[in-house]
Amino acid sequence: MGERFGVGVALASSALGGTAAAVTRYLVGSADPVTLAVLRFGIGFLCVLPVALLLRVRWPPRADWPKVAALGVALFAVFFVLYNIAVGYTTAARASLALATLPLQTMVVGADLGVEPLGWRKAAGVALAVAGVALALASGLADAPPGAWRGELTMAGAVLCMAFYNVWSRPCIRRSSALGFLTVGMGFGAAALVAAVSLSGGLAALHGFGARKWVAGLYLGAGGGALAFVLWVVALNHASPTRVANTMTVNPVAAASLAALLVGEPITLNLVLGLVAVFAGIWLATSEPRTVAATR
Repeated sequence: MGERFGVGVALASSALGGTAAAVTRYLVGSADPVTLAVLRFGIGFLCVLPVALLLRVRWPPRADWPKVAALGVALFAVFFVLYNIAVGYTTAARASLALATLPLQTMVVGADLGVEPLGWRKAAGVALAVAGVALALASGLADAPPGAWRGELTMAGAVLCMAFYNVWSRPCIRRSSALGFLTVGMGFGAAALVAAVSLSGGLAALHGFGARKWVAGLYLGAGGGALAFVLWVVALNHASPTRVANTMTVNPVAAASLAALLVGEPITLNLVLGLVAVFAGIWLATSEPRTVAATR
């Protein structure tokens, strides 16, 4: 199992993340951003912990725990609170398009830290994918909600947390296991969120949830919180951070499709054209000539 396996797993994770964006958009008017993050990763942690214990996974070594905790808080607490704020300002599809700048930021962070060199195919593929994102956002601005740019700017800034997570997590995963690393990090992130929401009293909003919203919340935790990130860390263990991150550009497809059903968001022509460029970028960044692969 190599790079292509990792990219395939990451594609499945990114698709689940896209549906989670649509579900978050559905719930965002019923709870504050921190409470939604608690719902997603509190349930997510309760899903992954028993599985990790049952499988007797290899946990991170004690020396790695401070780093794993910091990465977990940065991604599952800081990033996803900002993520929920962003989705409150704009549509699920447009927020996911801004999230698709992740490959560019991961590539830059990886190169800056000396973790992953830049090849011309990888750089060109990521540039093409991000150009598709920019095209879709800019050309569809007239149809966006008022103040949508705030959500997209918040999302693009928050993505830096996930870019560092992608680059710094791989060595920790290899010294433990994908599920062990994820469980510890998500546990620390969920604990930070619970502490924050306890001070704000945000959990009271959950008392007003009806059956449909609880179903959506459970899916957000089990699908968008647990399964999506189990797949993500497995992908990071098999493929380079930039190639894994580049699959995030399929996130808007799933987000737009489900949001059209849940909250009636339109699927516009500019979105479709932007996504054509996105898929072309994925192919270019994740493929390579056979001679290069044979040399490796």
